[in-house]
Amino acid sequence: MSDVLITESLRGKAVDALASRFKVALLPDLWKDPVELLRVIGDYRAIIIRNQTRIDEAILKAAKKLVVIGRAGVGLNNVDVAAATRAKILVTSTPDQNAISVAELAMGLILSLARKIPAADADTRLGNWNRMKFLGVELYGKTLGLVGAGRTGYLTGRRAQAFGMNVIAYDPYLSKDNILLSELNAELTSLDDLLRRSDVVSCHLPATPETEDLFNAARFALMKQGAFFINTSRGEIVVEEALIAALERGALAGAALDVRASEPPARGKLESLPNVILLPHVAAFTNEAQDRVTRAICEDVARVLEGKPAINAVNRIQAVNRM
Repeated sequence: MSDVLITESLRGKAVDALASRFKVALLPDLWKDPVELLRVIGDYRAIIIRNQTRIDEAILKAAKKLVVIGRAGVGLNNVDVAAATRAKILVTSTPDQNAISVAELAMGLILSLARKIPAADADTRLGNWNRMKFLGVELYGKTLGLVGAGRTGYLTGRRAQAFGMNVIAYDPYLSKDNILLSELNAELTSLDDLLRRSDVVSCHLPATPETEDLFNAARFALMKQGAFFINTSRGEIVVEEALIAALERGALAGAALDVRASEPPARGKLESLPNVILLPHVAAFTNEAQDRVTRAICEDVARVLEGKPAINAVNRIQAVNRM
């Protein structure tokens, strides 16, 4: 019997250690061929994926020996968790391991927009010296609105405080006396109120039915004139046409997106706007974060295969013997 199937690029000492304990098949391009994945999945007790492999009900029905799905990352929109639970297959993820890297990138994007760093760099490389063209704004004294104040949002807020920013937050799952909000001295408010008051809006939300298209034309219309919009969470929360319209009419001073509704996206109007920064979903792609993510997911998968409880289980299932 085969043990672990890895369908995307995942390497390092933790993978080597896992391979020393179990039979591991590393097929980093298999995510591109769902038909082949459907054919081979029945041979494995565990699968480790990133965000590109789709684990749907058809895959789960074919996975007769599968006991655990390891998602190396945070988002679970590519895994049918409900179907996995019905099939008594445990899902585990790495909820906090990349939070520092994402928070640091969010701050980098905020600074880049405020000081027009990418545009100034590109213009100067052309031989220009247009100092006044790239007049920026300070972060000091400005208000950062965190849409989602979990671990990543909290860490972003802490870093923003070092720049003298005031922090407010919207998170329907937190209470006003939450310890993390207290440490940030952050007021918990409604989403609409946050949008009206924030100079910078930074999103740290999962992709769920409740958050899909959360930022639409009506929400962008509420934002302060000249505000910045940052999204390092999930592309599905933004109606891109509405964002483009807000940028084109000058309601927003700029936007920075590390994630898109469709990845990779087709080239469109966003790519042509000078006050937009676009990245290829790299917020968690640092050496340190990837090492933590890989170690955490490999260890959890190993624990489950050895009959131990997972540390970062997403769902609750009754034990089932698939040997």
